[in-house]
Amino acid sequence: MTLKIEEVRNIAHLARLQINDSDVEQYTNELSKILAVFEQMKTHDTTDILPMAHPMDATQRLRPDVVNETNQRDKFQAIAPDIEQFLYRVPKVIE
Repeated sequence: MTLKIEEVRNIAHLARLQINDSDVEQYTNELSKILAVFEQMKTHDTTDILPMAHPMDATQRLRPDVVNETNQRDKFQAIAPDIEQFLYRVPKVIE
């Protein structure tokens, strides 16, 4: 799929990107090459291929989800200017 210069200008406008007139043709060529790769990928049969979250099948090391602080709600709400039903009340800022 090849893009036209006006299509690239329209895409840039929608994305709120400012492109110099001297660079529009280069962007048109580069974006057309990217779309050509996607067109080529669409021709391959992927029915037996399972989706992957990561190409290396890596797992993320996570720390254990444990509570490491004590509940200090009463302490913090004791010094709050205004609370109601354990919630902090703030002045209305939007009418």
